[in-house]
Amino acid sequence: MARYEFSPLANSVRVGQHLVGAEARVSRFDRYLLSQLLQLFGFFALVLVAVYWVNRAVGLFDQLIGDGQSALVFLEFTILTLPNAIRLVLPVAAFAASVYVVNRLMQESELVVMQATGFSAFRLARPVLYFGLVVMVMQLVLTNVLVPASQRALSARSAEISENITARFLNAGQFMHPAAGITLYIRDITPHGELVDLFLADERGQNERVTHTARKAFLVRGAIAPKLVMLDGSTQTLSRADGRLAITRFADFTLDLAGLVSVTGGGRAGLNALSTPDLLAADETVGAEIGASPAQMLEEGHSRLAAPLMAIAAPLIGFAALMLGGFSRFGLWRQMGLAVGLIIGVQLVWTWGGSVAIQTAGAWPLVYLAPLLGIALAGLILWQAQRPKHRRTERDRPEAAA
Repeated sequence: MARYEFSPLANSVRVGQHLVGAEARVSRFDRYLLSQLLQLFGFFALVLVAVYWVNRAVGLFDQLIGDGQSALVFLEFTILTLPNAIRLVLPVAAFAASVYVVNRLMQESELVVMQATGFSAFRLARPVLYFGLVVMVMQLVLTNVLVPASQRALSARSAEISENITARFLNAGQFMHPAAGITLYIRDITPHGELVDLFLADERGQNERVTHTARKAFLVRGAIAPKLVMLDGSTQTLSRADGRLAITRFADFTLDLAGLVSVTGGGRAGLNALSTPDLLAADETVGAEIGASPAQMLEEGHSRLAAPLMAIAAPLIGFAALMLGGFSRFGLWRQMGLAVGLIIGVQLVWTWGGSVAIQTAGAWPLVYLAPLLGIALAGLILWQAQRPKHRRTERDRPEAAA
């Protein structure tokens, strides 16, 4: 009786085993390949998330620390950006894990042995499909629960910081420069937050210099940035061209500080902060509040449902492309190149479908085109991978007849 050694399964694989023994062997193989995929997936996901997180953290550090925020605020913001970073890298990590594991198993002849026992390409792809389903569930939870929740929290914190960011400039008895060309002086600040005897000079204009003075002032909440309400004061406008001075006295005057100080964000919720049912409803009232059209809302909502399907398509494409090759001392570089080319092509289709769906509300089905195309391509390649012997037989028939 012929025997094929399959060391990772810790059991010999015999041709013609009893059905029960074959089913047990099948289950061991699925668990073995699935464990290999999950281990490498965790490694690649960790590396890619770390790279993305560091890149994002550098920008946040310059933005937040430069605005006078503490390291705890910086840490809070970076943690809130992690769900979105993980969402972006999961399909890439799944694809990389699939290609790496299949290439290693091919080089060690483990998949070759399993094919010799009668396993078809579709049967070998079953644990890869299970792996894709696991990643898809992760992606669904991230895109529809964790990412919107983190974005809402991020918007709320941005709004809070934008309202409090001017506090670092509110120092009584000092001339301060919150931005280039801006000079601020406050004589005193009462326990109730009133600013007494305020002086604000704006030198940024090329044609004029504007100076605001007020006996009292206080800060109020604004949609994008805090507003400075000045009472019993005047505005002096000096023309640089002819030196004319215009004075306007006021009982109360409101100045938007959005143009005077740099804020970390307006706190305005975006599309990614809305829940998926709200996006799919495409309510024009909700869209008007966030400045989004119904087409944009539908595209975002359906993308949250279509993106997890990419977690199935990506590893299947990587697995199927490498199944076209066999054992080779030189590796499966051509098959790897094919897999990368296919995944890039699917990603281009994804980008194209999303761009069309954003323009037209009725074009949202195009969002599903890329993942479905990827799954179909994987199935077609797996079907083709089962026919090499068949093709050689057909090719050799004329020679045999001769």
